[in-house]
Amino acid sequence: MLYSVIKKPKPRIFLKKNTMGVIIPEGNHPLSPMHMSSGSCEIVTKLQKSGFDAFLVGGCVRDALLGLNPKDFDIATNANPKEIKLLFNRAKIIGRRFQIVHIQLHREIIEVTTFRSNQKHHRSDKLLHQTKTGMLTRDNVFGSIKDDANRRDISINALYYNPTDNSIHDFLDSLTDIKKNIIRIIGDPTVRFKEDPVRLLRVVRFSTKLNFKIDSKTAEPMYRLGNTLPQISAPRLFEECLKLFLTGHAFANYKLLNKYNFMSYLMPCFAKSKIGADRAKRLVSKLLTNTDQRVHSGKPVTPAFTFAALLWPEVQKEFLKKIQNGKTVPIVKMLAADEVLSKQIQIIAIPRRHTTAMREIWQLQVPLQKKERAARLLGHPRFRAAYDLLLLREESGESLGGAGTWWTKYQEQHPQNRPKKCKPPKAISSNKSRRRKYFPPKLKDDC
Repeated sequence: MLYSVIKKPKPRIFLKKNTMGVIIPEGNHPLSPMHMSSGSCEIVTKLQKSGFDAFLVGGCVRDALLGLNPKDFDIATNANPKEIKLLFNRAKIIGRRFQIVHIQLHREIIEVTTFRSNQKHHRSDKLLHQTKTGMLTRDNVFGSIKDDANRRDISINALYYNPTDNSIHDFLDSLTDIKKNIIRIIGDPTVRFKEDPVRLLRVVRFSTKLNFKIDSKTAEPMYRLGNTLPQISAPRLFEECLKLFLTGHAFANYKLLNKYNFMSYLMPCFAKSKIGADRAKRLVSKLLTNTDQRVHSGKPVTPAFTFAALLWPEVQKEFLKKIQNGKTVPIVKMLAADEVLSKQIQIIAIPRRHTTAMREIWQLQVPLQKKERAARLLGHPRFRAAYDLLLLREESGESLGGAGTWWTKYQEQHPQNRPKKCKPPKAISSNKSRRRKYFPPKLKDDC
């Protein structure tokens, strides 16, 4: 539940020269230092005793107010990175675009940032640089706490908490947005999205995570700014995709990403694929629904399987295209995987450890469909993931001759009772070995 300041009549809210925002003092909200990590409170206290202003800010304050369990504890201060580093033994300045300080205290790593300035131009490109499209590639101009609040992306992430006097500072009416369950971009949404296109994905993610509605003025430019997503670096986009698809709200995120036409930029194969398009949508829907269920049940989920299933329809399309050229199945499988991955990793930098596993999951689909060498396949390290993909294919309507059901029953049988092969080998009259012909599954336009 939200804090009592909103429910109480005439709460004791006061201003301090309009420089510290609206201050909600102790007793008018439910927060206490107990809601924050001990390490983050220690850092705030040390910065304040050294003569600096320091506050816990962002998601930890928002989540604590909403009754959620805060995970990331970020600190904002008027001390610059070098001054912060001098105060703490295990502190490291990282980043070029946005300089931040990582402080390791006990087993925690706390991120500390200096208040950012809200000015649009600066004489030094080393501190502030913006591309012609409006994207900020460097933003290290420091300012006041009020400037810093205006530089943040979403209003609900712009609340500052002081654990020393147990007060909350609100500069942008963020408390009202939390009360009304609204996601609102700070400032001009078009300008802010162009400054950092990742904000488009963050708005989607916070909307589904918190079950908040996107403000109409924030949503309006989102329909036409999907073309800015390719400006995001591929490694950063991979990290954002993990948050979108592996944190328990994958299906809801997928629907919003489609609503704003973002999926066609994240995975262009979704926009280009026409053959079996409905079947592919069913497969993706079932995949993401099952992923959400596993996350909520505390079961593990892996990026390799998720991306393998998301890209499977495109791999299958490339496979069928190349198999018609008369090449052998193993070579075609490898070429199809190479084709799809070479295009996708330019957009989303999927690490090699995951792409290797994805290739193995794809390569096992044909042997699983043939139901041969069952005992050997059962011991393969990627068998379970490949089997799960096989089931998803059948459940989405692909005709696989009951292969998924066969493998399910096979695993349920006692090892001594399992058949060695699904079918007995056919007698070959000639002494010459014959290459078994592979008949790919037919893909037609779904109704």
